[in-house]
Amino acid sequence: MIITIITFIIVFGVLVLVHEFGHYYFAKRAGILVREFSIGMGPKIWWHRKNGTTYTIRILPLGGYVRMAGSQDDDEDTLRPGTPVSIQVGENDKVTLINTSKKSTLFNGIPMQVANADLVDGLWIEGYINGDESELKRYDVDHDASIIESDGVQVRIAPRDVQFQSASLPQRIITNFAGPMNNFILAVVVFAILGFMLSGIPTNSNVVGEVTSNSVAQKAGLKSGDKITAVDGKKTSDWTDLSSAISSKPDKQVTLTVKHNDNKKTVKLTPDSVTQEKKKVGRIGIMEEQKTDFVSRISYGFTQFMAIVSLIFGVLGHMLTHGFNVNDFGGPVAIYAGTSTAASYGITGVLNFLAVLSINLGIVNLLPIPALDGGKILLNFIEAIRRKPNSERFEGTVTVIGFGLLMLLMLAVTWNDIQRYFF
Repeated sequence: MIITIITFIIVFGVLVLVHEFGHYYFAKRAGILVREFSIGMGPKIWWHRKNGTTYTIRILPLGGYVRMAGSQDDDEDTLRPGTPVSIQVGENDKVTLINTSKKSTLFNGIPMQVANADLVDGLWIEGYINGDESELKRYDVDHDASIIESDGVQVRIAPRDVQFQSASLPQRIITNFAGPMNNFILAVVVFAILGFMLSGIPTNSNVVGEVTSNSVAQKAGLKSGDKITAVDGKKTSDWTDLSSAISSKPDKQVTLTVKHNDNKKTVKLTPDSVTQEKKKVGRIGIMEEQKTDFVSRISYGFTQFMAIVSLIFGVLGHMLTHGFNVNDFGGPVAIYAGTSTAASYGITGVLNFLAVLSINLGIVNLLPIPALDGGKILLNFIEAIRRKPNSERFEGTVTVIGFGLLMLLMLAVTWNDIQRYFF
Protein backbone atom coordinates (compact mmCIF):
# COMPACT_ATOMS: atom_id res chain seq x y z
CA MET A 1 0.00 0.00 0.00
CA ILE A 2 2.87 2.40 0.82
CA ILE A 3 4.43 1.77 -2.60
CA THR A 4 1.07 2.40 -4.26
CA ILE A 5 0.55 5.67 -2.37
CA ILE A 6 4.05 6.91 -3.21
CA THR A 7 3.63 5.92 -6.85
CA PHE A 8 0.22 7.61 -6.99
CA ILE A 9 1.65 10.86 -5.61
CA ILE A 10 4.59 10.78 -8.03
CA VAL A 11 2.42 10.02 -11.09
CA PHE A 12 -0.16 12.65 -10.18
CA GLY A 13 2.57 15.15 -9.36
CA VAL A 14 4.37 14.64 -12.69
CA LEU A 15 1.10 15.02 -14.63
CA VAL A 16 0.19 18.26 -12.86
CA LEU A 17 3.73 19.69 -13.00
CA VAL A 18 4.05 19.05 -16.74
CA HIS A 19 0.56 20.38 -17.47
CA GLU A 20 0.93 23.57 -15.45
CA PHE A 21 4.46 24.21 -16.72
CA GLY A 22 2.99 24.45 -20.22
CA HIS A 23 0.69 27.28 -19.12
CA TYR A 24 3.54 28.88 -17.14
CA TYR A 25 6.08 28.85 -19.97
CA PHE A 26 3.83 30.32 -22.65
CA ALA A 27 2.34 32.87 -20.26
CA LYS A 28 5.85 34.13 -19.52
CA ARG A 29 6.61 34.26 -23.25
CA ALA A 30 3.45 36.32 -23.81
CA GLY A 31 4.40 38.85 -21.14
CA ILE A 32 1.68 37.65 -18.75
CA LEU A 33 2.65 37.84 -15.09
CA VAL A 34 2.51 34.42 -13.43
CA ARG A 35 1.84 35.41 -9.84
CA GLU A 36 1.99 31.91 -8.38
CA PHE A 37 3.01 28.43 -9.48
CA SER A 38 1.60 25.95 -6.98
CA ILE A 39 2.14 22.24 -6.62
CA GLY A 40 -0.60 20.77 -4.44
CA MET A 41 -3.67 22.34 -2.92
CA GLY A 42 -4.68 23.65 0.50
CA PRO A 43 -2.50 25.42 3.07
CA LYS A 44 1.07 26.23 2.01
CA ILE A 45 4.04 24.42 3.53
CA TRP A 46 6.79 26.21 1.57
CA TRP A 47 7.14 29.16 -0.80
CA HIS A 48 9.87 31.00 -2.67
CA ARG A 49 9.84 34.04 -4.95
CA LYS A 50 11.94 34.37 -8.09
CA ASN A 51 11.64 36.63 -11.16
CA GLY A 52 8.22 37.88 -10.13
CA THR A 53 6.67 34.44 -9.58
CA THR A 54 5.95 32.87 -6.20
CA TYR A 55 6.52 29.11 -6.18
CA THR A 56 4.52 27.26 -3.52
CA ILE A 57 4.17 23.70 -2.29
CA ARG A 58 0.87 23.04 -0.57
CA ILE A 59 -0.09 20.31 1.86
CA LEU A 60 -2.42 18.21 -0.33
CA PRO A 61 -0.34 16.47 -3.05
CA LEU A 62 -3.27 16.43 -5.48
CA GLY A 63 -3.44 18.91 -8.31
CA GLY A 64 -1.86 22.32 -8.61
CA TYR A 65 -2.32 25.52 -10.53
CA VAL A 66 -0.70 28.44 -12.31
CA ARG A 67 -2.14 31.76 -11.18
CA MET A 68 -1.84 34.24 -14.04
CA ALA A 69 -2.52 37.92 -13.39
CA GLY A 70 -6.07 38.88 -14.34
CA SER A 71 -7.10 35.35 -15.34
CA GLN A 72 -10.30 33.63 -14.19
CA ASP A 73 -8.24 31.79 -11.57
CA ASP A 74 -6.72 34.94 -10.10
CA ASP A 75 -8.20 36.65 -7.06
CA GLU A 76 -8.24 40.41 -7.39
CA ASP A 77 -6.20 42.46 -4.94
CA THR A 78 -9.22 44.18 -3.46
CA LEU A 79 -8.31 46.36 -0.51
CA ARG A 80 -11.65 47.29 0.99
CA PRO A 81 -12.06 50.58 2.86
CA GLY A 82 -11.22 50.04 6.51
CA THR A 83 -8.80 47.17 5.86
CA PRO A 84 -5.81 47.40 8.22
CA VAL A 85 -2.49 46.93 6.38
CA SER A 86 1.13 47.87 6.77
CA ILE A 87 3.20 49.22 3.91
CA GLN A 88 6.84 49.55 3.00
CA VAL A 89 7.95 52.61 1.03
CA GLY A 90 11.02 52.54 -1.21
CA GLU A 91 13.60 55.20 -1.96
CA ASN A 92 11.40 56.73 -4.67
CA ASP A 93 8.58 57.25 -2.15
CA LYS A 94 6.55 54.51 -3.83
CA VAL A 95 5.01 51.59 -1.97
CA THR A 96 6.96 48.41 -2.66
CA LEU A 97 5.17 46.00 -0.29
CA ILE A 98 1.67 45.81 1.18
CA ASN A 99 1.03 43.41 4.06
CA THR A 100 -2.59 42.29 4.56
CA SER A 101 -1.73 39.23 6.63
CA LYS A 102 -1.92 38.85 10.38
CA LYS A 103 0.63 36.03 10.16
CA SER A 104 3.58 38.29 9.39
CA THR A 105 4.96 41.66 10.43
CA LEU A 106 6.86 44.09 8.20
CA PHE A 107 10.16 45.47 9.42
CA ASN A 108 9.79 49.26 9.41
CA GLY A 109 6.25 48.85 8.09
CA ILE A 110 3.90 51.83 8.21
CA PRO A 111 0.48 50.94 9.71
CA MET A 112 -2.38 52.13 7.51
CA GLN A 113 -6.16 51.85 7.51
CA VAL A 114 -7.10 51.71 3.84
CA ALA A 115 -9.55 54.30 2.55
CA ASN A 116 -9.21 53.45 -1.14
CA ALA A 117 -6.75 51.85 -3.54
CA ASP A 118 -6.15 51.10 -7.21
CA LEU A 119 -3.52 48.43 -7.80
CA VAL A 120 -4.44 47.79 -11.46
CA ASP A 121 -4.55 51.06 -13.42
CA GLY A 122 -3.75 54.09 -11.24
CA LEU A 123 -1.31 52.23 -8.95
CA TRP A 124 -1.94 54.14 -5.74
CA ILE A 125 -3.19 53.56 -2.21
CA GLU A 126 -4.56 56.01 0.31
CA GLY A 127 -5.58 55.77 3.93
CA TYR A 128 -5.01 56.88 7.47
CA ILE A 129 -1.59 56.41 9.03
CA ASN A 130 -1.32 55.14 12.62
CA GLY A 131 -5.07 55.54 13.11
CA ASP A 132 -4.93 59.33 12.52
CA GLU A 133 -8.22 59.96 10.68
CA SER A 134 -7.61 63.68 10.52
CA GLU A 135 -5.29 63.36 7.53
CA LEU A 136 -5.78 61.18 4.44
CA LYS A 137 -2.40 60.15 3.10
CA ARG A 138 -1.88 58.92 -0.47
CA TYR A 139 1.07 56.92 -1.84
CA ASP A 140 1.98 55.87 -5.35
CA VAL A 141 2.49 52.12 -5.69
CA ASP A 142 5.47 50.73 -7.59
CA HIS A 143 4.60 48.76 -10.75
CA ASP A 144 6.51 45.74 -9.42
CA ALA A 145 5.28 46.01 -5.85
CA SER A 146 4.22 42.91 -3.91
CA ILE A 147 1.36 42.11 -1.60
CA ILE A 148 1.37 39.68 1.31
CA GLU A 149 -1.98 37.93 1.22
CA SER A 150 -4.00 36.70 4.19
CA ASP A 151 -2.35 33.25 4.15
CA GLY A 152 1.11 34.84 4.41
CA VAL A 153 2.18 34.18 0.79
CA GLN A 154 3.85 37.12 -0.94
CA VAL A 155 2.95 37.67 -4.63
CA ARG A 156 3.33 40.47 -7.14
CA ILE A 157 0.46 42.89 -7.66
CA ALA A 158 -1.22 42.65 -11.07
CA PRO A 159 -1.10 45.90 -13.06
CA ARG A 160 -3.22 46.01 -16.23
CA ASP A 161 -0.33 45.71 -18.71
CA VAL A 162 0.80 42.31 -17.37
CA GLN A 163 -2.67 40.79 -17.05
CA PHE A 164 -3.89 37.83 -19.09
CA GLN A 165 -6.37 39.93 -21.09
CA SER A 166 -3.63 42.37 -22.14
CA ALA A 167 -1.91 39.64 -24.19
CA SER A 168 -2.97 39.20 -27.82
CA LEU A 169 -5.74 36.72 -28.60
CA PRO A 170 -3.38 34.19 -30.30
CA GLN A 171 -1.06 34.35 -27.28
CA ARG A 172 -3.97 33.66 -24.92
CA ILE A 173 -5.16 30.72 -27.04
CA ILE A 174 -1.65 29.22 -27.10
CA THR A 175 -1.28 29.73 -23.33
CA ASN A 176 -4.59 27.93 -22.68
CA PHE A 177 -3.67 25.11 -25.08
CA ALA A 178 -0.14 24.69 -23.71
CA GLY A 179 -1.16 22.59 -20.70
CA PRO A 180 -2.82 19.77 -22.69
CA MET A 181 -0.07 20.06 -25.33
CA ASN A 182 2.56 19.35 -22.68
CA ASN A 183 0.58 16.29 -21.56
CA PHE A 184 0.63 14.96 -25.12
CA ILE A 185 4.38 15.60 -25.42
CA LEU A 186 4.95 13.81 -22.11
CA ALA A 187 3.00 10.76 -23.34
CA VAL A 188 5.03 10.56 -26.58
CA VAL A 189 8.32 10.84 -24.65
CA VAL A 190 7.33 8.20 -22.08
CA PHE A 191 6.17 5.76 -24.78
CA ALA A 192 9.46 6.33 -26.64
CA ILE A 193 11.35 5.53 -23.43
CA LEU A 194 9.29 2.35 -23.12
CA GLY A 195 10.25 1.56 -26.72
CA PHE A 196 13.90 1.32 -25.63
CA MET A 197 12.99 -0.77 -22.57
CA LEU A 198 11.14 -3.41 -24.60
CA SER A 199 13.00 -6.32 -26.17
CA GLY A 200 11.43 -5.42 -29.50
CA ILE A 201 8.74 -3.22 -31.04
CA PRO A 202 5.65 -5.10 -32.30
CA THR A 203 4.99 -4.30 -35.96
CA ASN A 204 1.30 -5.39 -35.97
CA SER A 205 1.93 -6.96 -39.37
CA ASN A 206 0.74 -10.38 -40.55
CA VAL A 207 4.35 -11.60 -40.73
CA VAL A 208 5.44 -14.38 -38.36
CA GLY A 209 8.24 -13.30 -36.00
CA GLU A 210 9.10 -16.44 -34.06
CA VAL A 211 7.71 -19.98 -34.11
CA THR A 212 7.52 -21.77 -30.75
CA SER A 213 9.35 -25.08 -30.56
CA ASN A 214 7.11 -28.19 -30.81
CA SER A 215 4.08 -26.00 -31.48
CA VAL A 216 1.24 -26.60 -33.93
CA ALA A 217 2.78 -24.00 -36.26
CA GLN A 218 6.23 -25.63 -36.27
CA LYS A 219 4.80 -29.07 -36.94
CA ALA A 220 2.82 -27.62 -39.86
CA GLY A 221 6.01 -26.17 -41.36
CA LEU A 222 5.54 -22.46 -40.60
CA LYS A 223 8.78 -20.43 -40.32
CA SER A 224 9.90 -17.00 -39.21
CA GLY A 225 9.26 -14.50 -42.01
CA ASP A 226 6.16 -16.28 -43.36
CA LYS A 227 3.38 -13.85 -44.23
CA ILE A 228 -0.08 -15.23 -43.44
CA THR A 229 -2.40 -13.37 -45.84
CA ALA A 230 -5.65 -15.25 -45.15
CA VAL A 231 -7.32 -17.64 -42.70
CA ASP A 232 -9.96 -19.91 -44.25
CA GLY A 233 -10.03 -17.59 -47.25
CA LYS A 234 -10.64 -14.47 -45.12
CA LYS A 235 -8.00 -11.78 -45.68
CA THR A 236 -5.74 -10.83 -42.74
CA SER A 237 -4.05 -7.46 -43.25
CA ASP A 238 -2.35 -7.19 -39.85
CA TRP A 239 -1.57 -9.11 -36.66
CA THR A 240 -4.85 -8.08 -35.05
CA ASP A 241 -6.84 -9.70 -37.87
CA LEU A 242 -4.62 -12.79 -37.82
CA SER A 243 -4.75 -13.26 -34.04
CA SER A 244 -8.52 -12.78 -33.95
CA ALA A 245 -9.12 -15.29 -36.75
CA ILE A 246 -6.98 -18.03 -35.17
CA SER A 247 -8.15 -17.47 -31.57
CA SER A 248 -11.77 -17.95 -32.68
CA LYS A 249 -11.05 -21.50 -33.93
CA PRO A 250 -9.92 -23.64 -30.95
CA ASP A 251 -9.71 -27.36 -31.89
CA LYS A 252 -11.04 -26.57 -35.38
CA GLN A 253 -9.02 -27.14 -38.53
CA VAL A 254 -8.13 -23.95 -40.42
CA THR A 255 -6.48 -23.30 -43.77
CA LEU A 256 -3.79 -20.62 -43.86
CA THR A 257 -2.69 -18.83 -47.02
CA VAL A 258 1.05 -18.26 -46.58
CA LYS A 259 3.54 -16.23 -48.61
CA HIS A 260 7.33 -16.43 -48.21
CA ASN A 261 9.32 -14.28 -50.60
CA ASP A 262 7.57 -14.91 -53.95
CA ASN A 263 6.27 -18.36 -53.05
CA LYS A 264 2.65 -18.92 -52.02
CA LYS A 265 1.22 -22.03 -50.35
CA THR A 266 -1.66 -23.23 -48.17
CA VAL A 267 -1.17 -24.83 -44.78
CA LYS A 268 -3.79 -26.79 -42.87
CA LEU A 269 -3.55 -27.08 -39.08
CA THR A 270 -5.70 -27.31 -35.94
CA PRO A 271 -5.13 -24.65 -33.24
CA ASP A 272 -4.72 -25.87 -29.68
CA SER A 273 -7.47 -24.95 -27.23
CA VAL A 274 -6.27 -22.68 -24.38
CA THR A 275 -8.38 -21.23 -21.57
CA GLN A 276 -7.94 -17.47 -21.30
CA GLU A 277 -10.12 -15.32 -19.02
CA LYS A 278 -12.54 -18.24 -18.60
CA LYS A 279 -12.90 -18.60 -22.37
CA LYS A 280 -11.42 -21.16 -24.77
CA VAL A 281 -9.27 -19.63 -27.52
CA GLY A 282 -7.12 -21.06 -30.29
CA ARG A 283 -3.30 -20.92 -30.26
CA ILE A 284 -0.82 -22.22 -32.86
CA GLY A 285 2.50 -21.05 -31.33
CA ILE A 286 3.61 -18.04 -33.37
CA MET A 287 4.72 -14.61 -32.18
CA GLU A 288 4.38 -11.21 -33.76
CA GLU A 289 7.26 -9.82 -35.80
CA GLN A 290 9.26 -7.24 -33.86
CA LYS A 291 11.83 -4.60 -34.79
CA THR A 292 14.79 -3.50 -32.70
CA ASP A 293 16.25 -0.59 -34.70
CA PHE A 294 16.54 2.96 -33.29
CA VAL A 295 13.88 4.51 -35.55
CA SER A 296 11.30 1.88 -34.63
CA ARG A 297 11.88 2.42 -30.91
CA ILE A 298 11.51 6.20 -31.28
CA SER A 299 8.46 5.92 -33.52
CA TYR A 300 6.86 3.64 -30.90
CA GLY A 301 6.19 6.80 -28.89
CA PHE A 302 4.10 8.27 -31.71
CA THR A 303 2.31 5.07 -32.74
CA GLN A 304 1.28 4.26 -29.17
CA PHE A 305 0.19 7.86 -28.65
CA MET A 306 -2.07 7.73 -31.72
CA ALA A 307 -3.44 4.32 -30.68
CA ILE A 308 -4.49 5.62 -27.24
CA VAL A 309 -5.92 8.83 -28.73
CA SER A 310 -8.02 6.79 -31.18
CA LEU A 311 -9.23 4.58 -28.34
CA ILE A 312 -10.24 7.56 -26.18
CA PHE A 313 -12.07 9.29 -29.02
CA GLY A 314 -13.84 6.01 -29.72
CA VAL A 315 -15.06 5.93 -26.12
CA LEU A 316 -16.14 9.60 -26.28
CA GLY A 317 -17.98 8.93 -29.53
CA HIS A 318 -19.78 5.97 -27.96
CA MET A 319 -20.78 8.15 -25.01
CA LEU A 320 -22.21 10.80 -27.33
CA THR A 321 -24.23 8.30 -29.35
CA HIS A 322 -25.33 5.96 -26.54
CA GLY A 323 -25.58 8.38 -23.64
CA PHE A 324 -23.40 9.14 -20.63
CA ASN A 325 -22.93 6.64 -17.85
CA VAL A 326 -21.12 7.47 -14.61
CA ASN A 327 -19.31 4.10 -14.92
CA ASP A 328 -17.55 5.49 -18.01
CA PHE A 329 -15.69 7.98 -15.82
CA GLY A 330 -12.98 7.56 -13.24
CA GLY A 331 -11.81 9.97 -10.54
CA PRO A 332 -8.91 9.95 -8.06
CA VAL A 333 -10.13 6.67 -6.51
CA ALA A 334 -10.09 4.94 -9.90
CA ILE A 335 -6.66 6.41 -10.65
CA TYR A 336 -5.39 5.08 -7.30
CA ALA A 337 -6.77 1.62 -8.14
CA GLY A 338 -5.12 1.80 -11.57
CA THR A 339 -1.85 2.88 -9.95
CA SER A 340 -1.94 -0.19 -7.70
CA THR A 341 -2.32 -2.46 -10.73
CA ALA A 342 0.35 -0.62 -12.71
CA ALA A 343 2.82 -0.75 -9.80
CA SER A 344 2.48 -4.54 -9.68
CA TYR A 345 4.01 -4.69 -13.18
CA GLY A 346 7.06 -2.68 -12.16
CA ILE A 347 8.54 0.41 -13.80
CA THR A 348 7.23 -0.41 -17.29
CA GLY A 349 3.69 -0.72 -15.94
CA VAL A 350 3.95 2.62 -14.12
CA LEU A 351 5.41 4.39 -17.17
CA ASN A 352 2.71 3.01 -19.44
CA PHE A 353 0.04 4.08 -16.93
CA LEU A 354 1.59 7.56 -16.70
CA ALA A 355 1.54 7.99 -20.49
CA VAL A 356 -2.07 6.82 -20.84
CA LEU A 357 -3.19 9.07 -17.96
CA SER A 358 -1.34 12.02 -19.50
CA ILE A 359 -3.22 11.59 -22.79
CA ASN A 360 -6.51 11.28 -20.90
CA LEU A 361 -5.78 14.46 -18.93
CA GLY A 362 -4.87 16.37 -22.09
CA ILE A 363 -7.98 15.32 -24.03
CA VAL A 364 -10.38 15.84 -21.11
CA ASN A 365 -8.94 19.33 -20.53
CA LEU A 366 -9.57 20.19 -24.18
CA LEU A 367 -13.28 19.37 -23.98
CA PRO A 368 -15.30 22.59 -24.52
CA ILE A 369 -16.49 22.68 -20.91
CA PRO A 370 -16.32 25.98 -18.99
CA ALA A 371 -13.59 26.02 -16.31
CA LEU A 372 -11.47 23.58 -18.36
CA ASP A 373 -8.80 24.67 -20.84
CA GLY A 374 -11.08 23.71 -23.73
CA GLY A 375 -13.82 25.94 -22.33
CA LYS A 376 -11.38 28.85 -22.08
CA ILE A 377 -10.25 28.28 -25.67
CA LEU A 378 -13.91 28.23 -26.74
CA LEU A 379 -14.38 31.63 -25.09
CA ASN A 380 -11.28 32.84 -26.93
CA PHE A 381 -12.81 31.79 -30.26
CA ILE A 382 -16.12 33.45 -29.36
CA GLU A 383 -14.14 36.63 -28.75
CA ALA A 384 -12.43 36.23 -32.14
CA ILE A 385 -15.79 35.78 -33.91
CA ARG A 386 -17.35 38.77 -32.13
CA ARG A 387 -14.17 40.81 -32.70
CA LYS A 388 -14.42 42.31 -29.25
CA PRO A 389 -13.62 41.07 -25.74
CA ASN A 390 -16.23 39.09 -23.83
CA SER A 391 -17.55 40.86 -20.78
CA GLU A 392 -16.02 39.84 -17.46
CA ARG A 393 -19.53 39.15 -16.16
CA PHE A 394 -20.30 36.76 -19.04
CA GLU A 395 -17.03 34.83 -18.70
CA GLY A 396 -17.30 34.77 -14.92
CA THR A 397 -20.87 33.45 -14.99
CA VAL A 398 -20.06 30.77 -17.56
CA THR A 399 -16.99 29.69 -15.60
CA VAL A 400 -18.84 29.49 -12.27
CA ILE A 401 -21.64 27.41 -13.83
CA GLY A 402 -19.13 25.11 -15.54
CA PHE A 403 -17.10 24.72 -12.35
CA GLY A 404 -20.23 23.88 -10.36
CA LEU A 405 -21.26 21.20 -12.86
CA LEU A 406 -17.73 19.75 -12.82
CA MET A 407 -17.79 19.56 -9.02
CA LEU A 408 -21.15 17.75 -9.10
CA LEU A 409 -19.78 15.31 -11.70
CA MET A 410 -16.60 14.80 -9.65
CA LEU A 411 -18.62 14.03 -6.51
CA ALA A 412 -20.82 11.55 -8.41
CA VAL A 413 -17.79 9.87 -10.02
CA THR A 414 -15.87 9.67 -6.73
CA TRP A 415 -18.83 8.17 -4.87
CA ASN A 416 -19.36 5.68 -7.70
CA ASP A 417 -15.65 4.76 -7.61
CA ILE A 418 -15.79 4.21 -3.83
CA GLN A 419 -18.76 1.86 -4.22
CA ARG A 420 -17.13 0.08 -7.17
CA TYR A 421 -13.73 -0.52 -5.59
CA PHE A 422 -14.51 -0.83 -1.89
CA PHE A 423 -18.03 -2.24 -1.71
